[in-house]
Amino acid sequence: MSTPQQPGETTTVIQQAVNEDTDKRDVAGFLKRQLQQSLAFGTLVVLLIFFSIASPNFFTFSNIATVLLSTAVIGILALGTTFVIITGGIDLSLGTGMALCAVMTGVFVTNMGLPVWVGILGGIATGVLMGLVNGLNVTFLRLPPFIATLAMMMIAGGLALVISGVAPIYFSTSAPDFKKIALGVLIPGIPNAVLITAVLAIIAAIVLSKTLLGRYTFAIGSNEEATRLSGVNTRRWTIFIYMFAGAFTGIAGIIIASRLDSAQPQIGTGYELQAIAAVIIGGTSLLGGRGSILGTVIGALIMSVLVNGLRILSIQTEWQNVVVGVVVLLAVFLDSLRNRQRT
Repeated sequence: MSTPQQPGETTTVIQQAVNEDTDKRDVAGFLKRQLQQSLAFGTLVVLLIFFSIASPNFFTFSNIATVLLSTAVIGILALGTTFVIITGGIDLSLGTGMALCAVMTGVFVTNMGLPVWVGILGGIATGVLMGLVNGLNVTFLRLPPFIATLAMMMIAGGLALVISGVAPIYFSTSAPDFKKIALGVLIPGIPNAVLITAVLAIIAAIVLSKTLLGRYTFAIGSNEEATRLSGVNTRRWTIFIYMFAGAFTGIAGIIIASRLDSAQPQIGTGYELQAIAAVIIGGTSLLGGRGSILGTVIGALIMSVLVNGLRILSIQTEWQNVVVGVVVLLAVFLDSLRNRQRT
């Protein structure tokens, strides 16, 4: 005859069962993330093989350097917006915001004659300020992130045109060495822009996985209300997250201005879609609560390889836009499938 379990023993058994179930879910979630990153990496390899076979001009040292250089801008934008998307938000102001940051850098360096380092800080500060405004609109005005950042996208695009006088701002006279920020070479064969992107990716990965900002990024995306009830000031941390992402937008503006040796006020159009697509392809969920920096880097490489490969094959720009649009659609659809499986 079995002895009845005491209430304390029953509670312990239940807690053990809950812990075991949680552990199983954690393992399953980890395996799913690894599978998603493996699929993204596999897609990248397939694209590299396909374009290498389709054109002998693709897999050359100069073209691979071009791919990595173009990945720098998309990748930096994607790194910042990864944090925003993990919170369940979105940032549509990436492209025009990048253009505005480039223009402000040009204004500080060329028009005002300030030192280059001041212009760089000014460009980054412009991005941070945009992030602050986006964060305030989302948290205090309670605007949906889509609407708040759509408005900022139009405001930033308009300001870039107004401040620049609808004309490029050149650095060749005021700062001849400005282009070395992106195109200079510290390691033979690798442009500085690629090194900067790699350093920023490492920083972003550390912040996302090892700091309070990263922890609260996931927490807000998973369940903002529960996070708030646990004592976390979710409004303040959401604003910090948008500001952090804005800093990446500012850096991207400086890199593209350096690469072109000029601040082009209309350069940012369409970059936001490629950056967001890179984040989603890398496994970050549009619903929030899930994402990784490694996945984002792989996604950015996929977008750059795709666009570059289409150009190498002499595909018309109109059809390139169609293909990129289809890729964005497929990325969102696959994310939707993943979310359905979770629920």
